[in-house]
Amino acid sequence: MNNNGALSLLIFALPLLLLGWLFFSQNKRMRQMRDFSSALDVGDAVVTSSGIFGTIKHLDDSSAWLEIAEGTTVRFDRRAIAMKQADTAASDTPAADAPVDDAPGATPGSQQNGQ
Repeated sequence: MNNNGALSLLIFALPLLLLGWLFFSQNKRMRQMRDFSSALDVGDAVVTSSGIFGTIKHLDDSSAWLEIAEGTTVRFDRRAIAMKQADTAASDTPAADAPVDDAPGATPGSQQNGQ
């Protein structure tokens, strides 16, 4: 009979432990996002959650204005900014010894005519 009581306690305790862990991890994730959002500053190069690259031109409590092209500024919710760009200079310029593929309709890095 004692084993039956322990099993019942285990069945009751496991879902409670799972819910506690989910609550803790969600709070940790929200705190990290809040800290990231408050650390943003004008001039930071960022990427939005939809994959748009831009530079922050203006910030307020709930919005960020990103310059995504020269003269094009778009307003985003601050929560849509996913991360800061790590290395903008290396990703924007191709390597000097890399082959340039200017064929129309070609995808970057693809080879044409089986070459």
